[in-house]
Amino acid sequence: MTEFFYRCCECGEKYERDSVRYLCPECGKHCQPGQPLHGVLEAVFDYEAIQKRFDIKYPDWSLLCAVESEFHPNFPVGNTPFFKADKLGAELGLSHLFIKNDGLNPSGSLKDRASELVVAEAIRLGEKRIVTASTGNAAAALAAVCAATDREAIIFVPAAAPKAKLIQMLVHGARVVRVKGSYDDAFKLSIEFTERHGGLNRNTAYHPLTIEGKKTAALEIFEQNGCKAPAAVVVPVGDGVIIAGVFKGFYDLLQLGLIEKLPRLIAVQAESSDAIHHLVRTGQYRNAKKPQTIADSISVSAPSNAYLAQRAISESKGTSVIVADADILEAQQQLAMMTGVFAEPAAAATVAGLKKLRSEFMKNEEVVLLITGHGLKHADSVRDLLHVPDPVEPSLAAVEKELLQ
Repeated sequence: MTEFFYRCCECGEKYERDSVRYLCPECGKHCQPGQPLHGVLEAVFDYEAIQKRFDIKYPDWSLLCAVESEFHPNFPVGNTPFFKADKLGAELGLSHLFIKNDGLNPSGSLKDRASELVVAEAIRLGEKRIVTASTGNAAAALAAVCAATDREAIIFVPAAAPKAKLIQMLVHGARVVRVKGSYDDAFKLSIEFTERHGGLNRNTAYHPLTIEGKKTAALEIFEQNGCKAPAAVVVPVGDGVIIAGVFKGFYDLLQLGLIEKLPRLIAVQAESSDAIHHLVRTGQYRNAKKPQTIADSISVSAPSNAYLAQRAISESKGTSVIVADADILEAQQQLAMMTGVFAEPAAAATVAGLKKLRSEFMKNEEVVLLITGHGLKHADSVRDLLHVPDPVEPSLAAVEKELLQ
């Protein structure tokens, strides 16, 4: 049996595993609609006991998993490529630039990690229905895992969710509710529905295992990087759960004595969706006023996990940066042409952010770009920037005229 307890990130109160399901019962009372969550829970493991069982030659990451192996669905999440991006690194003046390509998870995004773990928890609890709100990727991930496990997925999305992501949800048999409003409206409705009609709510940060699921990206980076932490990890940030998850993974490694210090976590936000950036830079929270960006996966007014995201950046001695949509689209093409990785705009924002901050890194530092979603989820973002050639006659002369003149 997995040994851990939940601890409130605000008041520090500890809770046994099955005594709570979502937020701290006390701090959660202070939650207000359209504001970041209070009382987000984090899983705390018995690190001393794990140290005695952990073998660095044969890493058993199940020791750091909050749901026992027998409950996990037969759904191959994780173990995504990690590789050195020499051409892009040379362009940016970094000799050790790496890419962690989580766009190659089964549904095309890092969100598969959280959805898989929450569905494993649903199996453990005997819950047949899982509910979530999403701008697209978390919903597609949940729909896919539920399809593989005979669970019902009920998904609330803002009406502006990209068509490709809606198709993903629907093709996997999810029941989709398109909300005439924002992601924040969908988030609120999904919780109200779960409270009245039951099921397990997968909402990001609201369910603590979403953070635990996403931390596995950090554990893989550590293992794939020769069992050492990089100097920095650049993360696209919307609601703040991915960066909190990456932090949690490296924090667990630090507690086990496997690394000496945390990598610097660099948060990249879109200019119009800058609530966490503003909090990091000023110490004062305020919602993003009008989050309208091509990077739909990181478009949010009130990030649910703003406070834990701020802590992750602060404790890792990292920083945050905002980027314009034009820079994101340029970075998306640059990433594709220099690394062979086609990333959705939110994921490509990491490249745009690194370009703005590259003077803060030494040339030989190991820096990882966390690519969180595949470009085919939002292919329309680059359609108008590309030239589709006219057809030519089926002759070598016509081809030579097209290519060589």
